Amino acid sequence: MRMLDIIIKKRNGGELSHDEIFFFVNGYSSGAIPEYQVSPLLMAIFFRGMNDIETAYLTEAMLNSGEVVDFGALPAYKVDKHSTGGVGDKISLILAPVAAACGLAVPMISGRGLGHTGGTLDKLESIPGFNVHLTLARFKEMVTDIGVSMIGQTQEIAPADKKLYALRDVTGTVESIPLICGSIMSKKLAEGIDGLVLDVKVGSGAFMKDIESARELARSLVAIAKNMGKSCFAFLTDMSEPLGDYVGNALEVIESIELLKGNIDDRQLELTVALAGKMLELSGACGFEEACARARATIHGGSALAKFRELVRAHGGDDSCVDDYSVLPQAKLQYEVKAATDGYVTSIATTMVGLSAIALGAGRGSLDDIIDHASGIKLVKKVSDPVREGDTLGVLYYNDESKIERAAELFSQAYRISDEERAKEELFLGTVG
Repeated sequence: MRMLDIIIKKRNGGELSHDEIFFFVNGYSSGAIPEYQVSPLLMAIFFRGMNDIETAYLTEAMLNSGEVVDFGALPAYKVDKHSTGGVGDKISLILAPVAAACGLAVPMISGRGLGHTGGTLDKLESIPGFNVHLTLARFKEMVTDIGVSMIGQTQEIAPADKKLYALRDVTGTVESIPLICGSIMSKKLAEGIDGLVLDVKVGSGAFMKDIESARELARSLVAIAKNMGKSCFAFLTDMSEPLGDYVGNALEVIESIELLKGNIDDRQLELTVALAGKMLELSGACGFEEACARARATIHGGSALAKFRELVRAHGGDDSCVDDYSVLPQAKLQYEVKAATDGYVTSIATTMVGLSAIALGAGRGSLDDIIDHASGIKLVKKVSDPVREGDTLGVLYYNDESKIERAAELFSQAYRISDEERAKEELFLGTVG
């Protein structure tokens, strides 16, 4: 079997067999097949797609490239959440301790920033000492002892996906439903979970720009999970503007802590409660409304914040950051982007906001880029807000003066202001499952 033949077959729209998919996945994972051959295959898949059978084989191949966690006799319902990615989406940092405070076991294997979106691991690593590179044994121990752990992919967990994930990010092949499905489900199924809740983003800041594509992705993910014997439910949620007021790693950690302290009541809280409520409902503990009430009570009662502290300590992090934000990385410089006209914010090209944050150093443009955890953006004006000429649209936080001109240009291009007010999109756009 030759990799060249597989590339040509998919380039021409052919259906790859079980053996062909396992050949390329295992070959790339082991280093036998080079990047320069896998990259064109990813592009061929991007344009030609994969059917349900091919996507199932791809998921199976990546899952079986490593180990599957076994929690043995742990009685708690093991459940995780996955978001397809957005700008300012810090929900995992809030949801994991909320769900654990509800009595669920949350084994969460997270990722780095992908494309224009931020990554949970990058955010966690802005907390001094926080170690996301735990062994599987320690990961299992933490979930058993405190109900939650948040790590990156280990060498044992879906190693093929880890390599493909990084390659997709720099080859323009992120927005492919079969590749997204295989990546998500190989990691999630390897966690040893009983159930999974999905947050499939829709809009200008999401990989799925329209509701039809998002629903197709959600259905594919739910189908894979159910075929593997797992409970699964998907929310379709709006990402036509950044979620929350901050974009950037340390800034998003601060915003997450503020929400866990009960100081923020916005769409982030609404989404967190719904996701946690569905996770609890899947466990069979109670109905959705009661589950949402329990989730909200962990925030207002303080148990979710206590669980966040416990999580940070268990991962070797400095939990004094909960009380003293100066412990977190701080940007030395700020730049305010001003409105050029009067009117209302009618739309925000959210991808541009994400690219602006990357330009500041908050994300990676290439595999070798080093993240500046202090850099980021505060969105002062959001969709439907009135503005006057000279008002501040956003504040850019940065350390490298050579990056501010490009970042400010991208951020300015993101905003559209007109005379007519436009209402925000609804947060919840649909469900699957």
